[in-house]
Amino acid sequence: MGVILYTNKSTGTKKGGEDRMKKKILGLVLCLFMLTAMLGCVAQQAGPATPTAVPDAPKATDAPKPEEKITLKWALWDYETTVYWGALVDAYKKVKPNVTIEHTDLGSADYMTVLAAELSGTGSKFDIVTIKDVPGYATLVQKNTLEPLDSYISKAGIDLAKFGGITNQVTVDGKLYELPFRSDFWLVYYNKDLFDKKGIAYPTNDMTFEQYDALARQVADPTFGSEVYGAHYHTWRSAVQLFGVLDGKHSILDSDYGFFAPYYNMVLSQMKDGIAMAYTDVSTQSLHYSAAFSNGNVAMLNMGSWYISTMINSLKKGDYDKELCGNWGLVKYPHAEGVAAGSTLGTITGLSVTSASKQKEAAFDFVNWVSGPEGAEVMANTGNFPAMSTEGVRAIISGLEGFPKDAESAKALEVSNLYLEVPYADKVSEINAILDTYHKMIMSGELTVDEGIKSMNKDVAELKK
Repeated sequence: MGVILYTNKSTGTKKGGEDRMKKKILGLVLCLFMLTAMLGCVAQQAGPATPTAVPDAPKATDAPKPEEKITLKWALWDYETTVYWGALVDAYKKVKPNVTIEHTDLGSADYMTVLAAELSGTGSKFDIVTIKDVPGYATLVQKNTLEPLDSYISKAGIDLAKFGGITNQVTVDGKLYELPFRSDFWLVYYNKDLFDKKGIAYPTNDMTFEQYDALARQVADPTFGSEVYGAHYHTWRSAVQLFGVLDGKHSILDSDYGFFAPYYNMVLSQMKDGIAMAYTDVSTQSLHYSAAFSNGNVAMLNMGSWYISTMINSLKKGDYDKELCGNWGLVKYPHAEGVAAGSTLGTITGLSVTSASKQKEAAFDFVNWVSGPEGAEVMANTGNFPAMSTEGVRAIISGLEGFPKDAESAKALEVSNLYLEVPYADKVSEINAILDTYHKMIMSGELTVDEGIKSMNKDVAELKK
């Protein structure tokens, strides 16, 4: 920018002083003008100033919402004497503190019958039900009281292969209505003190039925008033009839039940000779197998693996007298000639969501958790076998405080062949009822073994027509 100053040389002295003053003032004004222009250029190059953003105060709706409180109603049996029910509820509560599990104990004697009645109609109060056996499961499926779980299983990404094929045996027309969380098998429990008193070697993990029968007779003492029973058989037909399925060639779905005969004859002979308590005595007294064994005068008891935890905990709490039954052991089930040791009967226990539940998603989450790895660990730590059984699970159980410390008892947990007591099939509930009816009649002496088996064959054949 150029500035030209014009001066008047013809003025006088006073005039000249005034001109000089004006020039100084004009120079200052021009300097200020130029400085302002330069600052304006700098400001334009830097761009406009951006105001600092002040964040909005968080709204009340932005705070995390507490999880909805949910109460699920669960049907089961024998809550007070079955240690894993409470253990599962407590462990799940730590994972889902917003969920409350309320249980209803329907008792074990007629659990599935009572449950079917409870679920009849549309007013069921249960969200989750425990499935005790396959015939009862079949009845509930046929009555449409259980929710198909396939879509929930798919959504949760559950790998059914981890159940070792068990779920295939309870799939109905391509649909699965339960997830197993417990898988039990039968063993022989024995009282070491009773064998020691007679100087008789303990049972082994490889006994034929002939050896088992001979051992029971050897250790027994039928003297009135001081009886020692070499063996004990609960009133269930599975405790006698199902010795016959261990060859892998037969099942209760057969049409000819002649393969039951040798085992009925063996057991009835033991009862007649005082080697085992008579069926009528066990039945009329409503004698539970646990009461029989814990009394201290039963040398061998064939029973499921579920009784392991009961033995451990009942001895620990003092419900059982250690002097009577505290020195106990386990061996594998006896087997027929030519059949591998470790062949045994199996049962599964599962959980289902009811079709009437209004909280199916939450109910299935509990079912999934109990039947999955977390629930499996809880089951093993209570001395029970989860459906997802592994070598690690067996190690947990055999390592529990109170489990027999001899090597044979640990080996008894290894199964070579597992046969379901009741495989799923059409009309299996009705078949089961027929076999139950005639079992009771044979054991009580109303029918001979041959008469009872003939009646079984006839009624099942008519049912299948």
